[in-house]
Order: sequence, then structure tokens, then C-alpha cells
Amino acid sequence: MSIRAIHRAGSHDLLVDLDSLDAVLALNSTLEAAPLPGQRDLLAAAQTVLLKFDSGQNAERAMEALPELEMASAIHAAGKLVEVPVHYDGADLAAVAELTGKSIEAVISVHSSQKWRAVFGGFAPGFAYLLGENRQLNVPRRDSPRTKVPAGAVALAGEYSAVYPRKSPGGWQLIGHTDLQMWDLNRENPALIRPQDTVQFTPATQKLVVNEQPPAQENPTQETTVGGLEIIDAGLQSLLQDAGRIGYGNLGVGVAGAADPAAYSQANRLVGNPAGHAVIENLGSRITVEACEDQVLAHTGAQAQLWITPAPDDQVRTTRQVASNAPFALLHGERLSIEPNGQGLRSYLAVRGEITLSPVLGSLSTDTLSGLGPDPLVPGSVIPVKQPAIGHIVGNPQPSTLPIPDEQGVYHLRVMAGPRTEWFGPQGLRQLTDQLWDVTNESNRVGIRLSTGEKPLERVLSGELASEGVAKGSLQVPPSGLPVLFLADHPVTGGYPVIATVIAEDLSAAAQLPPGSKIRFVLQSPAVQPAS
Repeated sequence: MSIRAIHRAGSHDLLVDLDSLDAVLALNSTLEAAPLPGQRDLLAAAQTVLLKFDSGQNAERAMEALPELEMASAIHAAGKLVEVPVHYDGADLAAVAELTGKSIEAVISVHSSQKWRAVFGGFAPGFAYLLGENRQLNVPRRDSPRTKVPAGAVALAGEYSAVYPRKSPGGWQLIGHTDLQMWDLNRENPALIRPQDTVQFTPATQKLVVNEQPPAQENPTQETTVGGLEIIDAGLQSLLQDAGRIGYGNLGVGVAGAADPAAYSQANRLVGNPAGHAVIENLGSRITVEACEDQVLAHTGAQAQLWITPAPDDQVRTTRQVASNAPFALLHGERLSIEPNGQGLRSYLAVRGEITLSPVLGSLSTDTLSGLGPDPLVPGSVIPVKQPAIGHIVGNPQPSTLPIPDEQGVYHLRVMAGPRTEWFGPQGLRQLTDQLWDVTNESNRVGIRLSTGEKPLERVLSGELASEGVAKGSLQVPPSGLPVLFLADHPVTGGYPVIATVIAEDLSAAAQLPPGSKIRFVLQSPAVQPAS
């Protein structure tokens, strides 16, 4: 067992190629037991381990240290047997039959007559990659992924089968669905299928009666007796976001967190909060809040006009305007209305103190892909805030963190090649950086879908890439040749090659680009170091 290559996956992460699944499990076991300096998370996949670090310096040091590691032996735990009844009615069932040269009945028989081993997790919480006893149903992913795959969908891709735990994007071939709930925070172990479990699919004869009650979570709409903010108008989308969930990659749980880390951090600094406190992330810079008790706030990110309306019983004050990127007071009963006024897509509203809701897996971030975290804010939502201890100083006004386009209105994002540049060759990388790319309307916190008036990217390698961990900022390229730039809520694994990765320092700029923006990618440095 050995490391074949170590690839840079952006400025802070590494993708390690190994020669077997046993080597993957061995390296994963070694690094779980003894993490490398600065290691924040790891994610095992079919032939790779993705390692996330807190800095580029620690990622560089890890590239030198990894080839010298003595890997533990892979541990094959017994796991448990999980029976999954399936309604074989998937939209791609006939296509799978054609791809495999079998009848639909034969596809169902092959899928349900063998046992499947859960070898690793990924993509989303509760999503397990299941390896069968034979390869008779080895089929490629769809040429273009679906934007919405329903929860419970049973699917095939490559030599794996899986069950989608919730509605999400996906490029696997759908052959049916199950009524079982794959991920439930009310269970002691939220994931129904965990690595090393054995799964037996069975044709369902009737609909199962399952508990459809959503996981018990603290809801930001609950009334509270402490001070805080009440949402009057939530705009297009308002979410609670903090620094995200760290260390849950092997459970299929992504980091999430603020889409624009620079504006998020600035908002907390301005109100004197420690780094990592939750704030409101608003899409489109249109939101109205009312203060419950006196509060100190700051608005950062997208350009906007901020107006404060006095409380109804206040006969002294009049409507006043306050500035972004500076702290200001919002007194009890006053309302703050934010209206868009220029560049930027997302704004951040921080309130001095701590939002006292219960975290989910250590974070108050709302993950729009997995559904983890507090529900999106709606009119009537009340955000309880505990005032800070004495000594937390509010900040001085600061410059905006918004990106600035060049004279032609084009935004420049720096990228590092790889980890899968070889799938496109030198010409593909030149094409990526030479062409202009447009931000489409099909963009959200999961990723930015790009288009171009020139040529889509073309692969020079054929075949299917085994599913592997993907870093934030990855430019993943489906067969359509139109890249998707992964943002905060991206899936933890993917099966399309990543031609390049936007560096960490430019991800804030990427998160602020509205549909219609033009992007030019600028190559920053090489990405691959062969293993010694």
C-alpha cells in the first residue's frame, strides 16, 4: 500500500492519491489517530483522502511529511446489516438497463440480490458509498447533473450504489426510492448507514410508515425573554451563519459557514464580537429587523442604504441613516431597514453579543444543501442575544471588503491548477484562464454555475472519475464542459474532475458576484507533487 501522488486542492487543502481502498482506509485511520499539524478535517473516498488544513504553510509541510508516514493497517469493522426496501421506479431505470445490456427486471434482480458494503461516507450527511459484490451494474454518471434529486432516491454511479438522504443536486442514475429516513438528528447515530455497515436492498411491496417529524432543533422563531432582534422582513433569503462545522467530513457533513468570510469576520470585529460568532447572512441586501432591548449592530458586505425608523412611542427621534462598515446603535423598538444600493450580492448583519440558540454539531450555520442548522429566518423570527462581558470593544469604521472589477468590468479570481488538471491537459487549463466566464442565474450557496460565449472545456481523458473529496473553491467540470465553482454549502464529495481551485483569499470575492458578472481566472501556481 502506498501514496501515488499528492495534489494541491487550492491553497489550504491536499488530495492524496492511493493505490487501493485498503490504503485509503489505512491512511484515514492513521490521520484520525494522529492528525498532522494544522489538520482540520479529512475525508476518505474510493482512491483518495482529502486533507484540510488551517493554512497554506501547514499544507506545504504536510506534503513533505505524508510520504514518510507509517500507515496503520486498514481496519475492517463488522458493522451492522441494514435492510432497505426500494420502490424500483427511478427515472433512469430504463437507461441503466440499456447501459448494462439487461432488462429492467434483471437490473432490479442484480441490485437486490447482492449485499452492498458501506465503504465511506460523503456528499451529504447520511450519504454512504456502497460497494457491491459484483460490478454488473457499473454505469457512468449522467452527462449533466440534476439540480434536484428527491430524498430517498436510490441511485447508481460507477461501481457504487447509494441513497440520497435529502433533496439535493446529483449526477447519479436514479433507479428507485426508499421511504426510510437516512439521516435523523433524533437518533443516537443520525446516519442510518455508516461506514462498514452491510446493506441489503429489497423490492418494496408497500409504502412504509415512517416518522416524518423533522429533527428537533432550536428554532430561531421561538419567543425568548432576553433581548435580541425580531425579523420583520427577511428579504430573498436570510440565514444564520458562523465559521461553520469543522471535522465532520467522514460523516458527509460539510463546513457551511459564511459564504463571504471576509465580510463576516469584519462584521463581528466592528461590534466587538470574538471571531466565530453567528451573524445574519442576507441575500440581496433587503431585510428589516426590530430591536428587542438596545443593541449594537454592524452591516458589511454588499453595498446598501441603512435607515433606522424610531419606535412608535418615540416622540423625539426621527428617521435617520447610518453607514455600512461601522458600528451603530439600534435602540429598543427601533427598526433597521436595509435596501440594496450598488455592488455585491450578500450582506452581513452582526449584533453585539452572543446569539443564544443551541448549535447543531457545534455550529449555528444553516447548511442549505444538507438541511443542518437553524431554519431560514422568516418574518416573526426572534434571535435571542446575550450581551457580552465588559471589555469587548467595538471597532472603528473600516473600508469595504467588496471585490473591485477591472476597467472592463471583469472580476479576477486567482486559481491553483488541479487537483485533476490532467483530465483537460495544458490546452484545457489555458482555455480556462484565457476565456471570460459568466455567472449564471443557477447559482446559490452551493456553487456558482458558469457559462461562456466561447468554447466549453473538453476532456482529454475518457472514463469516469471515482468519487473523491472536493475543496471549497473547486472548479468542478461536468461533461457539459461548463464549470461549477463550489461555495460554502458544496457537497463534500464529487465525481467530476476539478480542473482548478480558487484560492482561499479570493473566495469572499466569488461569493459576492451576482448573475451576469464576468470572471477571468488567473493561474497562481502549480498543483501536483509526485510522491517519493
